[in-house]
Amino acid sequence: MPTRRPPEPRRRFPRTGPLAALTGAALLAGCASLGVGGQRPSSPIAPARPAEVLPTDPLSADLAAYYQHIEAERVSRNLMRTDNGTGEAAISAARLAEDYIDIALHEEHTRTATGFGGPANSVLRRWEVPVQYALEFGPSVSRATRLRDQTQVAQLAARLAVASGHAISVSPPGSTAGNFHVLILSESERRAAAPRLRQLVPGIDEGAVRLITDMPRETFCLVMAFSRDGSAAYSEAVAIIRAEHPDLTRLACYHEELTQGLGLASDSDRARPSIFNDDQEFALLTDHDLLLLRIHYDPRLRPGMTEATARPLIFTIASELVAGES
Repeated sequence: MPTRRPPEPRRRFPRTGPLAALTGAALLAGCASLGVGGQRPSSPIAPARPAEVLPTDPLSADLAAYYQHIEAERVSRNLMRTDNGTGEAAISAARLAEDYIDIALHEEHTRTATGFGGPANSVLRRWEVPVQYALEFGPSVSRATRLRDQTQVAQLAARLAVASGHAISVSPPGSTAGNFHVLILSESERRAAAPRLRQLVPGIDEGAVRLITDMPRETFCLVMAFSRDGSAAYSEAVAIIRAEHPDLTRLACYHEELTQGLGLASDSDRARPSIFNDDQEFALLTDHDLLLLRIHYDPRLRPGMTEATARPLIFTIASELVAGES
């Protein structure tokens, strides 16, 4: 069995059982009832949709309140902005290039024999095959939330595909066929997710499984991208989104984890305006972030390149992009 090499976990905010596949809205069919004497009433009434009964996770209530409080506090301080950053000062080509190097060619967490260590230089890692996001929801997630999230991720994937020039799509509702698995789980569901993780990524390292099942509440969401036999080209990825998150935090997790899983793996305190910065100023992808993604998938760059090899090309590409934006 080919080995799967997981790079460091990508975590958001603050660095920070069985799964049910996403289902679309069910169509309820039924015959119109007959009126008195077997006559159909003039205004037939459609049968009411049965009330959705969701399992309750006893561990979720406190977490939901915790994350709601954090989101409200951040928004009150004008953090978690949802604009695209165009009102900020124009970024120079050199700054764009250095931001890219910090985010794509440095690792915040390196793999060690006992877990994960400190930062280190990295090679360029990205997907060479088409990316297909597949959303799976725990049983505690409502139908309305599933449909909303599916729509939001489809819109995000379309933006990422245009920015990168890479094939990126989303599996249809009800399908788990994909190579980038996005699991939306409550606390108890995530703790019990080890068997599903082993199904999705055969050969996954048990340490990687535990990073997911034992996620502390300070880790709001997480993504791991995997490669075969030490390659720098990704073959699978798994993102974990907490079902307890309020709406904006949940959407922010989708934006960062689904983008970081494409290869923009780290954060940088110098990157701005950007979601790849631990200050939480921006909740959603900015124009600056889309330029970083465009650099990452430029065909002049290749998986496995070191910073020393890629740096001249990165500055050339950044100069072209900044000139094109002006």
